[in-house]
Amino acid sequence: MKVLVVNCGSSSLKYQLLDMTDESVIAKGICERIGIDGSFIKHTTGENDAVKIEADFKDHKIALQKMVELLTTGETKCINSIDEISSVGHRIVHGGEKFNDSVLITQEVIDEIQKCSDLAPLHNPANLLGIEACKALMPNTPMVAVFDTAFHQTMPRAAFRYAIPVEFYKKYGIRKYGFHGTSHKYVAERAAVMLNKPIEDTKIIVCHLGNGASICAIDGGKSVETSMGFTPLQGLVMGTRSGDIDPAIIPFLIEKENLSAKEIDSVLNKKSGVLALSEISSDFREIEDGVAAGDDTCRFTMDVFQHRLVSYIGAYAAVMGGVDAICFAGGLGENNAVMRAELGKLLKWVGVEIDPEKNACRGVERDLSTDSAKVKMLLIPTNEEVMIARDCVKIVK
Repeated sequence: MKVLVVNCGSSSLKYQLLDMTDESVIAKGICERIGIDGSFIKHTTGENDAVKIEADFKDHKIALQKMVELLTTGETKCINSIDEISSVGHRIVHGGEKFNDSVLITQEVIDEIQKCSDLAPLHNPANLLGIEACKALMPNTPMVAVFDTAFHQTMPRAAFRYAIPVEFYKKYGIRKYGFHGTSHKYVAERAAVMLNKPIEDTKIIVCHLGNGASICAIDGGKSVETSMGFTPLQGLVMGTRSGDIDPAIIPFLIEKENLSAKEIDSVLNKKSGVLALSEISSDFREIEDGVAAGDDTCRFTMDVFQHRLVSYIGAYAAVMGGVDAICFAGGLGENNAVMRAELGKLLKWVGVEIDPEKNACRGVERDLSTDSAKVKMLLIPTNEEVMIARDCVKIVK
């Protein structure tokens, strides 16, 4: 069974074609600058080098047509026709309270995704563009919606409700939703395998660390608390997002700086976080290089990031009444061995002990702990595409 996984942004389209008999990647690629001058597609087939082709992608449908052309013709051909694709899985950012699992896409589901667009105005409309484009090209192929928020719908009310007037919750759905759910679910399932325990008997903390970062407490395979909230702005310090701040700062700055609501939103989402602390870059790799070179500001930036992260880990261990494993995923979590080593020392109190030799790696699945560690620290590269494809197989079958 071959499954196509699609992740649409407003001007981009990521895709991956998987053979689900062994979950191998047949081909993958990304179309960028859709609807903008200078659009192109970068496509890789199997183990071959990527090819980059400039093309005029006026919309997502044209971009998908080019993807189909590369999949079915020429030197990049890997299937005879799109009829070989059994289903298409669409990553959808926000499913609100309506969806607690992946679902077969129907018109009713499309309507509900549209209703959630107020909660994710930059993402859900783009996700819908991908659905409509695929429907036009593959009208008879079943399609599945996989929601970033669905995994967190198991959070108890005490975790997801904000202490604001209930009318705002009822009228606008203002509550904690959480994001990166597909990643958190994948990592937790792999962690249970590595622990050699049924997932129902595990208490796992997953740290998805990248330019966007979140942490999740997973008790018995279910999300019980997560750091991102009503939007992805809440929680950890991120590349350009502030994470948690005193809400009173917002009206204070609006008044003092004469900012509009849109301008303050831009400050908190695009001009804060690591970028603001370092005054150098939002890219953690540059901060890592600065730390290695002895730059005091980069060291301070990493200290702030780690302080917030350790605070959340401690809180989530308390929420679950213990923890079996702390897992690291995402670009930063998977590749920054120095940061993991420093976090290991900060978490020694909970029972973490890192083996330096095991930790000297990047992007591989590995138990980083010493044999005597009471709490495991696991490195698990996330694979959201496989998780989406698995849901497609389950639902379509």
